[in-house]
Amino acid sequence: MAGSIYSIIPPILAIIMVILTRRVLLSLGVGIVSSAFLIELKPEVSILSTIKGTFTSIFDTFIGVFIADGAVNTWNVYIILFLLILGIITALISMSGGSRAFGEWAEKRVKTRVGAQFTAAFLGILIFIDDYFNALAVGQVSRPITDRQKVSRAKLAYIIDSTSAPVCVISPISSWGAFIIATLAGIFTKIQVDIAPLEAFVKMIPLNYYALTSLILVFVIAYFNINLGSMKVHEERAMATGQVIDPKMAPIGDVEDELPVSDKGTVANLVLPIVALIVGTVSSMLLTGYSAIEDKTNVTIFTIFENTDVSASLLYGGLFGLIITLILYLMKNMDRKSLPLGIGMGMKSMLPAIYILIFAWVIVDLIKGLGTGEYLASLVENSNLNIAYLPVILFLLAAFTAFATGSSWGTFGIILPIAGEIAAVTNIEMLLPTMAAVLAGAVLGDHCSPISDTTILSSTGAGSHHMDHVMTQLPYALIGGAIAAVGYLVLGLTGSSLAGLAAIFLLIVLFILLFRKKSTATSII
Repeated sequence: MAGSIYSIIPPILAIIMVILTRRVLLSLGVGIVSSAFLIELKPEVSILSTIKGTFTSIFDTFIGVFIADGAVNTWNVYIILFLLILGIITALISMSGGSRAFGEWAEKRVKTRVGAQFTAAFLGILIFIDDYFNALAVGQVSRPITDRQKVSRAKLAYIIDSTSAPVCVISPISSWGAFIIATLAGIFTKIQVDIAPLEAFVKMIPLNYYALTSLILVFVIAYFNINLGSMKVHEERAMATGQVIDPKMAPIGDVEDELPVSDKGTVANLVLPIVALIVGTVSSMLLTGYSAIEDKTNVTIFTIFENTDVSASLLYGGLFGLIITLILYLMKNMDRKSLPLGIGMGMKSMLPAIYILIFAWVIVDLIKGLGTGEYLASLVENSNLNIAYLPVILFLLAAFTAFATGSSWGTFGIILPIAGEIAAVTNIEMLLPTMAAVLAGAVLGDHCSPISDTTILSSTGAGSHHMDHVMTQLPYALIGGAIAAVGYLVLGLTGSSLAGLAAIFLLIVLFILLFRKKSTATSII
């Protein structure tokens, strides 16, 4: 069943179930079992052996989340440890009074809901080093501000998710940029194209129509208070009652109500740990990247980020931030007997996100074994497409692949080489537009997929229930995707990237005219 049309059944089944039942772990579990079953299902193998092989495959894949090739799977383990550390930092910041003090400070300066949302969006753009770090750090800083202005956590999660990956995918100095540039280098060598990967990446920035559309729409939606679908329910409840989360569902990442809070806290108790987190993480990325370079005669910032160890850097930065948080906590003369409570509650607050992440990693590995991405890619590679439709077709293919697999990076690795090969043998002038379309489509699919790790971490950072974030973001992502698709269609038919950009800006203006609420467009601060 691997590498065939049947390979798309498990991800689609899991996604449909998660939308219908809103029970993420159950739905992912069904997707995991069906994926493993299809991998083991062979005509020459009995049903009993297939069932036995199914559970063996699931167990081996689960173990692989933590141990790979006889060694610790440091990427996954370090991400889990970073989440636990972040939970502890959050709890200690709250106990020391930092969140309360920062909220009071921000309330005097950010006086509108629009201003609170703009603040979160600007932070999302400024913290462009890594999407994981972006989602969690922006959430920590923004929550006190958006909570005070009665912005729902679902809206905050949307803002975080729609600025993290889109800004990372167009930033050469980021973990995403480094990965993409390294991937481009291999593709250009294979198809014998004489263009520097960094130069190509920079030229592709204005061609990444979805990333640009997504970033613009965040500010448009915040300013004009455009609430579509279930987002309207969350926002109206927040504005009317001040309840920023659905009271019927348990929030992710909130521990404040169960912990003692100092009345001596200052803004520094929140800002300094976050600054320490940023400084520690960025410094670690530079150090791990530099140390991994064998030939240090021609080291640049780009080669450093190309070789950096993102998960290790997050862990080291988290530990540094935790040390600073502990020092500040103890300086407040807090009851040291409460420290174990804070550590325990902080770790506990991250467990729901960790459970979802582990299940998502398992299903992603099994889907990879099924060859879902390769099957989808082969449909385009083996078809006789009009070259004018290539950008929009690859954009949609990348979107569906990322949606089904939950992985932008996996989609890059699968679809980018195919885009390069097709452009090389048909029209080399379409090389960069088609590759930019793949990058854009992968981010769109990532935004729509409930099994995407960045989607999971965005809801965690915002303190929103995961499915609330998925369902409220979906209309905006699909609208942004439709706008970008039209842009790529115009680009392909006209051969002009400027015409494609003009089309998406005109459609954004049309979107504003159709959905804006004049009475809710207010001052920014």
